[in-house]
Amino acid sequence: MTYDPTRVFKKLARNNRLANFRLHQTCLQLTDEELVAPRTSFFPTIRETLNHIYLVDVFYLDAMKGGSLGHSVFGESEPYREMAALAEAQAALDMDLIAFVDGLDAAGLAATVHVHRGHRVQEDRCDDILSHLLQHQTHHRGQVHAMLSGTRLKPPQLDEFIVGDDAPVRKTELQALGWTETDLMFPV
Repeated sequence: MTYDPTRVFKKLARNNRLANFRLHQTCLQLTDEELVAPRTSFFPTIRETLNHIYLVDVFYLDAMKGGSLGHSVFGESEPYREMAALAEAQAALDMDLIAFVDGLDAAGLAATVHVHRGHRVQEDRCDDILSHLLQHQTHHRGQVHAMLSGTRLKPPQLDEFIVGDDAPVRKTELQALGWTETDLMFPV
């Protein structure tokens, strides 16, 4: 069997979509007051944290696709005030990330990405930017998970999307997204 250096990123991009979906399904059950209630974390509310996740995704995906939006992405810290609109926008962005990653090959992973940071342009490999972006997502989803502990809702499990043994506990999310186990384990 040949090693495919893109496989891990394909799986992680799908994990990202599934974890965001599961987290948003829980957050959609919160009232507007619960979404903006002060909480202990890096950002003071669930809504601010979820908007931050979205904006950083826009920032890095734009850079990886050759764009130059840079810090203009952060002009408004909470572009989405309604949870349903935020969940929809994040879902579209997650699918865009999957499509981007699915289009990569070994050369694409090693390609230089130019990240526009105001007065300078950061240059890093695409695989490093992807690793950073996916870690950023995980980090802040964990914060939302912790903040949900202070609400009436139970925080959802967010780490059941990588290995084959987790198939029974991700079945609901796969069905909701119209995915199969083969889609998630791509390529097997």
